[in-house]
Order: sequence, then structure tokens, then C-alpha cells
Amino acid sequence: MVSSSTPHSFPVSGQKILIVDDDRLNIRILEGILNKIAGYVTAESYSGESALAVYDTFQPDLVLLDVMLPGIDGFETCRRLRQQYGEKCAPVIFITAKSGSDDVVEGLGAGAVDYLPKPFKPKEVVARIRTHLQNRALVEQQILLVEQLSRANSAKNRFLGMAAHDLRNPLASIRGLAEFLREGAVGRLSADQLDLINTIHDASQSMLIMVNELLDVAAIEAGDLKLTLEAQNLTDLVAKSVSLTNFEAAKKGTHVEFTPPTDPLVLPIDPAKMKQVLANLLSNAVKYSPPGSTVRVTTQFDLPAATCSFSVRDEGPGIPAGERDKLFQDFSRLSVKPTGGEKSTGLGLAICRKIVEAHHGTIVAENLPVRGCEFRVTLPLSP
Repeated sequence: MVSSSTPHSFPVSGQKILIVDDDRLNIRILEGILNKIAGYVTAESYSGESALAVYDTFQPDLVLLDVMLPGIDGFETCRRLRQQYGEKCAPVIFITAKSGSDDVVEGLGAGAVDYLPKPFKPKEVVARIRTHLQNRALVEQQILLVEQLSRANSAKNRFLGMAAHDLRNPLASIRGLAEFLREGAVGRLSADQLDLINTIHDASQSMLIMVNELLDVAAIEAGDLKLTLEAQNLTDLVAKSVSLTNFEAAKKGTHVEFTPPTDPLVLPIDPAKMKQVLANLLSNAVKYSPPGSTVRVTTQFDLPAATCSFSVRDEGPGIPAGERDKLFQDFSRLSVKPTGGEKSTGLGLAICRKIVEAHHGTIVAENLPVRGCEFRVTLPLSP
């Protein structure tokens, strides 16, 4: 049975409340308070079993549920509602003359949000119900906002992916043509022409790196990060990455130092993705260290923990105070600047973190005692 009426002194809210009680007098009292004073629409039920059926058709915004009912009691009725409707279940307030702590604990454990004691006090009834309805409305607004933000984020990732994909081929062509001209394919270049070609090459290379990172982020956030795990010697992987980085580091008079361990460090990783992590950490170390400094790379095997790790130590300014939370976030840049005017997208470390976590590993950064910073990646020895 559903009833409603127009209140005398409060605006009609139109929100629906299911009252479950085997005492019809209690239901009439509550309907009088909720319909006439607060303007709510009500439905009534006299047992737990019928409450489950009425709930499905009435779809209430809140349930007032008596503890002592024929058939299944209020606690079991509440549990079944929670099991059936999950997070979308309307808040349940128990109405009972019992006020013992054990009853309260059992009711909250069953999924209720509050207790309403008998005999009813109209102002208390209205205040408690209004509070929980407002709380539910806020939760629903938050859920809606999260869904909207999720859709907007997905649209942003699709746009970035499409834009980056369309830009990558032209940029690669520009870089390739610059290399073609720099090698003298169309004749000898003057010093000014060579300087101009080098500028075009460096700019296109920086933009290509940015585009590739945007594609990586879009793919990762879309859930397209797929690992191809292979048994790899981490030491060999690190050594090759160090060798490649030293070519670029030499331009700043910087050297990357790595002394490989005697024993191989074999573990299941995606070699291409882990090379990307290594390349990013090494290039960052060179980028933020002063010219002529030394970047030190080490590897470590921890048998008790069944992990293997590598670390990159630079001689830069370290992580500024209060900026640690920005470190592995998308598009975040710290206040420190590259020492050679190098470009930064603010995406590299975020990509590293996501790749490492996909390997079920961890990546951390700590300032060193004197100067510089250490980035350490720890990976499990088994998938």
C-alpha cells in the first residue's frame, strides 16, 4: 500500500520511504510524521519477506525497518537487501525499542546506517531521515561526478591517442629528412645551414619523444598495456641501456658508471618495456645532473625477499621539499630544471611507474645524504 499527502509547513520532497513493521499502529504514526510533516511518499510492509517484494517495485530512497518481524527478522531482511542491491541499496534505519549495544552492533553489521528508537519523536525522526537522505544524495552526486570524469578522461585519452598517432609519422619524416640533409646527401652544407639542420633535427626528435609518450599514456590508461614476459638477464639489459645513454651523456661531459655483478640476475620481464624504464631513468639522471658529473647504476639481488632491483643515482639537486607527491603523476613537473636546457613532458616517470607496477614491482625515489637522488626499481623474481 502506498500513500502520500501534502504537508502543512514543510515543502514536499517527493522522496520515497518504505516502512516495515508488523505493528500497524507504528506504521500509522510514522506515516503521519513523514507524510504530513515532512512531505515524503511512503509504502508499508508487515514482514521481511513482503518488504523484499515491495522494495523491488517501490524502489525507496530509504527504509525504516523493524527488528522484530514475523518470518525473517529485520537483521536478515537488511542483509538480503544489501546482498541483492549492493551499493545501490537504499540506506536502512532500524526502528526498535531495543537500544542495547549488542543490538546496535548487529544492526550496523547487517548494513544499517542508524537506529530510530521507540517511542517516536517527530523532530528526531525527520532530522535523522533527512540527514541520511542528504548523505545518500551526496554519494550519488559523487558517483555521477566520478562517472562523468571517467568518461571525460577516456575521451581525452582517445583524443591524445589520435592526435599523437597522426603527428608521429610526419615528425619521423622531418627527423629523417634532417638526418638525410645533415649527412650531405644534397651536397656540402655551410656552417649556418648545418646549424639550422641540427636545430630542426633536435626539435623534431624532442617532439617525437613527446608524441610517443602521449601514445604510451593513452594506451596505458585505456588498459592496453600488455606485457610479454620473458626470462631476461637484468644485468645485460642494464649494461646495454648504460652504453646507449653514455653517447648522449658525453655531450655534457657526463659519464654513466655501471659495474655489473658476477652472477646473472635472471627474472621474467618484458624487455622492451623495461628498456623504456631504464632509458627514462638514465636520461633523467643525465638531464638533471650538472655537466661533468657521474651517474652511478647498481643492481642488487635479494634472495630472502625473492626480488631483484636496480638503482640510478645522479648528482642533481634532488627532489624539492613538498614536491614528492608530483613525482610519478601525469604531466607533473618539479620546480628543478634540466641543467642543459633539455625538454621534459612530465610523462616519463608516470609511464615508468605504470610499467613497473604492471610487473608487480615498485619504484621509489629518495634524496641522497649529500646531493643527488636515487631512483630504485624492485621487481619480483617470479611473475
